[in-house]
Amino acid sequence: MNDFVDGRAERGGSFITPENVSKVKGKSKKMAKPKTKPTYAILGCGSMGFAVANELKQEGKEFVIVDSDAKRVETLRDQNFEAIPGDISDPKTLKKAHLDKLNAVIILSPDVKANKEALKIIKKTVPNILTVVRAADPVTKEELESAGADMVFLPSSVIADTAVRYLERVESVRHGRELLKLIKSVGKKKLGIIIHDNPDPDAIASGLALKYMAAHVGVDAEVIYRGEIGHQENRALVNLLNIPLRQTEEVNLDEFDMIALVDVAIPGVNNALPEGAEVEIVIDHHPAEAEKRTAQYWDVRPNMGSTATIMTSYLRDLDISISKEVATALLYGIRTDTREFRRGVDPADLNAAAFLYPLVDHDILDQIGAPSMSAETLDILGEAIKNRRIKGSYLISNVGPIMDRDAIPQAADHLLGLEGITTAIVFGLGEDKIYISGRSKDIRLNIGDIMDKAFGEIGSAGGHTTAGAAQIPLGMFSGVKDKQTLMRLAEEAVMKRFFAVVGVEKEKE
Repeated sequence: MNDFVDGRAERGGSFITPENVSKVKGKSKKMAKPKTKPTYAILGCGSMGFAVANELKQEGKEFVIVDSDAKRVETLRDQNFEAIPGDISDPKTLKKAHLDKLNAVIILSPDVKANKEALKIIKKTVPNILTVVRAADPVTKEELESAGADMVFLPSSVIADTAVRYLERVESVRHGRELLKLIKSVGKKKLGIIIHDNPDPDAIASGLALKYMAAHVGVDAEVIYRGEIGHQENRALVNLLNIPLRQTEEVNLDEFDMIALVDVAIPGVNNALPEGAEVEIVIDHHPAEAEKRTAQYWDVRPNMGSTATIMTSYLRDLDISISKEVATALLYGIRTDTREFRRGVDPADLNAAAFLYPLVDHDILDQIGAPSMSAETLDILGEAIKNRRIKGSYLISNVGPIMDRDAIPQAADHLLGLEGITTAIVFGLGEDKIYISGRSKDIRLNIGDIMDKAFGEIGSAGGHTTAGAAQIPLGMFSGVKDKQTLMRLAEEAVMKRFFAVVGVEKEKE
């Protein structure tokens, strides 16, 4: 007798016979590792549905597909997709998808009527499930939204958005290649990168990134600034990341064969270059008058929240590997210039930050954001609070003589938080200039324009919708030696010009 039939074969202490072999096979199947349950359903798997399915598959997501075309379902199964045949507007078909076990349903059928019916069934069966639905036109989009869809999209809009983003990417690559080609033309000579006076993290990080790009094509570059790095966080940024910067007193600008302005656009305006100086490269996010454009390469994007965003786009789109130090500096520059993404933010700023985030040194980033406050900064904050003058919702404060001009914008930020204040102006007396910083949350004002109108004629000024700055040379007060008298005259001039521009003189004090 056959050993198998006679029960001589044994597994796990049980004899295998023809009578129980099928049971053993069945038991073996049950013991196999169960398939992960799907968390999404795609209803309708035409070209768009198939594209979404492939994307989800690449992301490692579990999902089930429902489609009315039986042959298409077979093809999907052959490609290892879990698929169910049936009409998506039929409750019996949807029941097979186990809606109550899913996190979201994506309805992508080109049949709008079927999509509406499927949405109706889903919302009745599982009211809280997330639903994304395809519409054919703006009218059906509104109807689907009214029916409870969490997100409704028009394929034409998606295609248009994708095309625009693609064009932007192509344009960015083209600009980046032009920039690299120009930098490479320096050859064995040197590139001078001029950032604005008393630089902030955005300027420092952007200058560093351009130096990094120059090194990528074998060009030696120096980042140069005038003034001081006074803000404690800015000093922490430079020290912790060991960022190589040089002051104008340490260099001779004639030693550079090409000059780039970064985070500033006009020679002689808040930078070490003489007015009218020749520059080859300008990269900035501050508004600049087109008629003042003289550089061979000009990339000024006022819609961006930071120049660091522009520099990140170059590195990303040109596929230049970014060091941890450069990534950390750039992310910090974006964060500070957008006030943690609360001021003047463009989607490009968010995309750049998301790209940089996994590349940064988060320990150093935390240290930069929490340095010790200097005694002078604390004193200036105290003076700003003590000397505040309020007219309506506007606040102006004179902090007197200063050494650390970076404390002025910090004071303006703090005073803007006072109840009832929509605009704060803080100014102080430096060695040869009056430094003014403005902050505003009044949607009726563009504080950058206000600063320019009020102080541009007697100094340099500008900024954005919510943040602005100005510098007034003390030459306009020539002959005044006493500092107290000088500050009193300065206060009268600042208040008179500012209030005249905003038209607040008509309000009661």
